[in-house]
Amino acid sequence: MTKILVCIDGSEYSKSVCDHAAWAATALSADVLLFHVLGHGEATGASVNLAPSPDGDQHKALDLEQAKLDEQSDKLAQKRGRLLLEEAKARLQGAGVKGNITIRLRHGDVADTVNETEEFTDLVMIGKRGEGADFAKAHLGSNLERVVRGSAKPVLVTSRAFRPVRRALIAFDGGPAVMKAVDFLVDKSLLKGVAIDVVMAGSGGSGDKMRMEEAVGKLKKAGYSVQSLTLPGEPEKVISGRIEAEAIDLLVMGAFGHGRIRNFFIGSTTTEMVRTCKVPVLLVR
Repeated sequence: MTKILVCIDGSEYSKSVCDHAAWAATALSADVLLFHVLGHGEATGASVNLAPSPDGDQHKALDLEQAKLDEQSDKLAQKRGRLLLEEAKARLQGAGVKGNITIRLRHGDVADTVNETEEFTDLVMIGKRGEGADFAKAHLGSNLERVVRGSAKPVLVTSRAFRPVRRALIAFDGGPAVMKAVDFLVDKSLLKGVAIDVVMAGSGGSGDKMRMEEAVGKLKKAGYSVQSLTLPGEPEKVISGRIEAEAIDLLVMGAFGHGRIRNFFIGSTTTEMVRTCKVPVLLVR
């Protein structure tokens, strides 16, 4: 049974993550594992006694009061986390998800949690920005980058709002990661019925063109409606321009680029693409 690992926090992206998860779970007939991870928090620690008094009773009293406040804060965070997960589950069920929906509340680190759990899943889903992100600065969540760096499974980075996926674009560079992305789409039913553009920026070498033909052949054999294009220009400009001009709903790409778009996500070019792209991005290592 296909399973999707979905990471939610309390950010504006949580609704979108749930809606994308409902779409993917329906397309894949998948079970869903909903995770909310509570951070370790910053330990306040014992107060430093700078006064000459040897007993430090006031400091001990303050430390005791701080410990009680920390305990109350942790309990509130757990209650909030459980409520968030229950609401997310209800949202998925309301969207018609038929598979099993499991909720998990964890303490720790989001990237570590994904790495520990993804062995039993087929797709990881996370919002572009987390609860602490600064939208004014278009900050890209650090959890997202660490998840993509460490995950061996495809990662779907959701946009701020969900819209039905009718047309997708594969940013093709001829590398092994994008070929793996093509294989994922062939093996899974995530984009069945979705028209796909396979776009390569620049002239491309003969080997890249052969692999592009191979990728298009695989997709057509799997029943996809596909068109392939080689367009002049820098990858980020070509791809973002195509997404805007053709009303693309989903971008598919290798998490690690090849040739002209080497390190396309884990390097500056893809970080910029995901940061500015207004559609969800499926990244495959």
